[in-house]
Amino acid sequence: MAGEVAMEAQEKEAQVAAWLKKIFGDHPIPQYEVNPRTTEILHHLSERNRVRDRDVHLVIEDLKQKASEYESEAKHLQDLLMESVNFSPANLSSTGSNYLNALVDSAVALETKDTSLASFIPAVNNLTSDLFRTKSKNEEIKLELAKLEKNLTATLVLEKCLREDLKKAELHLSTERAKVDNRLQNMDFLKAKSEEFRCGIRAAEIGELQRRQIICPRLSSCRYSQYNFKRRQPDPEAQALKHCTLLSQTRDYGNDSCAMSKCLDACVAFHL
Repeated sequence: MAGEVAMEAQEKEAQVAAWLKKIFGDHPIPQYEVNPRTTEILHHLSERNRVRDRDVHLVIEDLKQKASEYESEAKHLQDLLMESVNFSPANLSSTGSNYLNALVDSAVALETKDTSLASFIPAVNNLTSDLFRTKSKNEEIKLELAKLEKNLTATLVLEKCLREDLKKAELHLSTERAKVDNRLQNMDFLKAKSEEFRCGIRAAEIGELQRRQIICPRLSSCRYSQYNFKRRQPDPEAQALKHCTLLSQTRDYGNDSCAMSKCLDACVAFHL
């Protein structure tokens, strides 16, 4: 078994060498690595090349046979013309030769089997039909091209409009952003001013209460400086007089936070 494989490999190498020598002829064969894989590839190529050469040889032989048949037919027709009307192409004038050559060229171009009128008319009709089909197809292509050009123009106009709208939108956005920033700055300023006015109003209210001797001077620095003025107690006048009298007697505000709280409640309720 191994011997058969070795013999087959040697046979393939010999076929490849012969094929390469035939291909390159007198030129040197390029160096290549001889191994089973390269040998198999080159053998496959040689087989395909051999099949192709055989097909080409068959086509050439067929063409030679047809040429021989055409030559025999032409000689037969020429002999027939000479025998019947004593006519030979060599006896034609230059104009007649030109007409005959044009007739032959037309038959070759139209791919007719001969130069008879029965062969020319169907060939010309087929050629005319092909011409009409080609013209119709060209018209359809022109219409489609015109439609595409129109769509392209509309698309370009739309793109230009969109670009202009985008620029306007960006300009409007920048303007609105500047307005919003300005409004935010104004709002911060107004908040600061509002807080300042609120503190001023509270200080003025406390000062007014101090001026009327309703609360003591140290009340403004205690933890009740932001007291809720909406709270009301029953009998605010009596409570205010009672607790203010108590505080004026003791004069110790820090240790009497409960009395101070009651005084603040009564004084604020009485003042409001």
